[in-house]
Amino acid sequence: MQDEVRDKSVALAIKVGKTGGRLTADLLKWAIRKYLAQSHNPKIHHGKQSVKQLVGQGVGVKNIEINEKNIKSFENVAKKYGVDFALKKNPDKGEYYVFFKARDDDAMQAAFAEYAAKTMKRKAPEKPSVRQALSHFKEVARSMTQDTVKDRDRGERGL
Repeated sequence: MQDEVRDKSVALAIKVGKTGGRLTADLLKWAIRKYLAQSHNPKIHHGKQSVKQLVGQGVGVKNIEINEKNIKSFENVAKKYGVDFALKKNPDKGEYYVFFKARDDDAMQAAFAEYAAKTMKRKAPEKPSVRQALSHFKEVARSMTQDTVKDRDRGERGL
């Protein structure tokens, strides 16, 4: 009985060792295949990225200059149309260089048309500030009450 139990436990240990070795070998082969596939096909970035990443994709890159301080509106429009772009600030002039590429020229043209429309709409003549008008009328009201008080001190009737 004891010999039989010992033989079965040894057989089990050998079987587990072989299966574990095969699993380890299969796992290593799978990891090597994934690593090689990733090294041959590096990740392609989309949206906002660095100039180096954009140029490294091997597609023709174009650029424009934008004088706007609020560049966030351009980022929103570019994301909407799927345009890959990179921003580079020129500290001397305070301008931004926008390097971009898109899958097709129509997407780029639509994105820049919408951005230009937003920029022109923003530069429309501004409405007068409600706060400034309110503060102006407060001053006028204060000056009217001060005049009334002065008149009462002199013995005259005020407004």
